Amino acid sequence: MGIVKIDEQLHAEIRRASGVMCRSINAQAEFWMKIGMLAEANPTLSFNEIVRRELAAAEVDMPGLAAA
Repeated sequence: MGIVKIDEQLHAEIRRASGVMCRSINAQAEFWMKIGMLAEANPTLSFNEIVRRELAAAEVDMPGLAAA
């Protein structure tokens, strides 16, 4: 685990989003970083497609996952 320095405004956004998404501040930042990394590596995929692929890779069985 390391320390990442971010500006105060972004930290405030992460804090607010973490409350809505029921994640810790660190987990929210990690989620955004992972999605951003995957989006850069796969620029033709939408956010929903990226999440769908990650859920499938983790073998999460969700109704309607393939249809969404």
